[in-house]
Amino acid sequence: MAVTVFEFDDFKLDCDRFELCRAGRSLKMERKPMELLILLAVRNGHLVTRTEIAERLWDNDVFVDTEHGINTAVRKIRQVLRDDPEQPRFVQTVTGKGYRFIGPLVEVRPALSEEGGWLSSAEGSDPEAGDVAVALASVEAFSREVPAAADAELPGDREAQNSRGGWRSPRWLVALGGTAAVALLILAITLGARGLRDRSLARAAGFKISSLAVLPLDNLSGDPSQDYFADGMTDELTTMLAKNSTLRVISRTSVMQYKGAHRPLPEIARALGVDGILEGSVERSGDKVHMTIQLIQAPSDTHVWAESYDRNANDVVSLPRQAAQTIAKRLNSAVLQSATQRYVSPEAHDAYLRGRYIWFSGSNEEAGKYFRKATELQPDYALGWTGLAGYYGAGAIGGDLNPEDAIPQTEAAANKAIELDDSLPEAHQMLSAAMFLKGDWARADQEIARAIELNPSFAEAYHLRSKMDAALGRNEEAIESEKKAMELDPFQRPFAMGLAYFSVRQYDAAINDAGQRLETQPEDAGLHWILCESYRRKGELREAAQEWEKLMALMGDKGEGISATTIRRAFEKGGYKAVLLQNVSYLKQKSAKQYVSPVDLALQYAQLGRREETLSYLEEGYRQRSPLLLWIQNDPAFDFLHGDERYRSIIKRIGLPPTY
Repeated sequence: MAVTVFEFDDFKLDCDRFELCRAGRSLKMERKPMELLILLAVRNGHLVTRTEIAERLWDNDVFVDTEHGINTAVRKIRQVLRDDPEQPRFVQTVTGKGYRFIGPLVEVRPALSEEGGWLSSAEGSDPEAGDVAVALASVEAFSREVPAAADAELPGDREAQNSRGGWRSPRWLVALGGTAAVALLILAITLGARGLRDRSLARAAGFKISSLAVLPLDNLSGDPSQDYFADGMTDELTTMLAKNSTLRVISRTSVMQYKGAHRPLPEIARALGVDGILEGSVERSGDKVHMTIQLIQAPSDTHVWAESYDRNANDVVSLPRQAAQTIAKRLNSAVLQSATQRYVSPEAHDAYLRGRYIWFSGSNEEAGKYFRKATELQPDYALGWTGLAGYYGAGAIGGDLNPEDAIPQTEAAANKAIELDDSLPEAHQMLSAAMFLKGDWARADQEIARAIELNPSFAEAYHLRSKMDAALGRNEEAIESEKKAMELDPFQRPFAMGLAYFSVRQYDAAINDAGQRLETQPEDAGLHWILCESYRRKGELREAAQEWEKLMALMGDKGEGISATTIRRAFEKGGYKAVLLQNVSYLKQKSAKQYVSPVDLALQYAQLGRREETLSYLEEGYRQRSPLLLWIQNDPAFDFLHGDERYRSIIKRIGLPPTY
């Protein structure tokens, strides 16, 4: 009688339903790990070799890197079972051989129907997976229940008798007698016919992948300090796929949320809106790099292609490009690229990857050190100059660097990158930002259009275009550009749509957008900043103070400078005016230690209605070429100055179209 259900610890493995439960709750497990778990359970306590696993789980006519596939499947089984590979309770590794299930199993046999046949599986089961599981379970159970007389007739074949795989022996099959042989023959024919039919259908249907997500590559080095390298290779592979193919490639920031998150690939694909997933791992040891990647058609969770790459340090720079070109050709979506590629120093490349990793973690100043190092190690390294341009540009716009120095540096670094490689959309984006900050609107529009032309899926370019449109009074265009950016990458800046709305004075829309996003991201500080600014600009100051307090708490209320505690106390004592005065004091203290834009101080005085201080700081901001001046017409705090000639003079000298 076939075993279709196993129970161990508080787990229940139902082979018919292709389902694993814990304490009555269904657990999510991908197809291959589930098939392997069933195989290990069926072979309870006996070794299952890696060769056998490869033969059972992967079709021979599809090339797959089974070594990586097996490792991944075992790892995912252990994650779901919460099994420690060093001290396993369930799945034991037999080094160099394979695996065995060592947990205590209780076999639950199915009941028979009134007609004497097997009871049907419950609704919602996976028919294909269930048939395979039942077939495996039936054969293994059948081999256990062979009468002892069959063994007695074959005294010379002890290995076949004692092995659970002994049923493969023709002599053993003959010894079973006619009825058993017929049963096994029918089983073999049934499974063989089904497999042939399924493979034929798969070949006939083919596969079509037009959109792709590159999941973060696993760092298999065993060294967490190598995470930057794994993330960097993921980033470059994503960039190269966008550059070398017509595929719609999901942005880095959208997929990074799945780093270390072990969820079924079809589920991830649905969330990202793609039909293809690229996953894999990278391991660096000394000057050797091993990378394995596999392409999966997400809706069917079907392996399409896989490959392993071994490179030394001198060749690793070209690896993402080579892999991307191979994938693009495989999917018939390749774009013709120049054959000539400039040599990149491994040391410069490593510095750039470190800089990118740190930059995405939010430390612009520290990232700039590595970008600068990359250009010093190799002065003709275009990506190094692009990173350096990003550092100066972000510092200027964020108010962390003096714009008098940072804006010319942004322009120079971006021009250098374009001179070395005109095909880099990031370089054109940064040159657009520099031109915009200089007041050259036409050149800024030209460069941002070029960035989008080079990469139509470049969300950052659309975000910059939205900010430019808002400053220049192109309100409808600002909203549409940000909607496009959010469509392409909703995870990089959850607050960006709200920013676009309140920049064009659509405060209710900004509040509504931020409120909806907070339902799923309640700890996002940027969304609370959107609410704070929207309420403040709308004149609802109590709500603004409350959101400001929440914002500071999320950023870490350490009691230094302005904090959630000081905001609450100030508001209770003197209302919103007291909070503003406290912030003025804080900004002045901060300016003694680091750069603070005069426009930030002007904004505090504008809200206090103090004309002279506001104009004085705005004029100082103009002398310093502060980028924050570009958006003062979008803020109602400055509306009381519209009739003042000093204010009008500033707007005219900046070159902005006046809104007064």
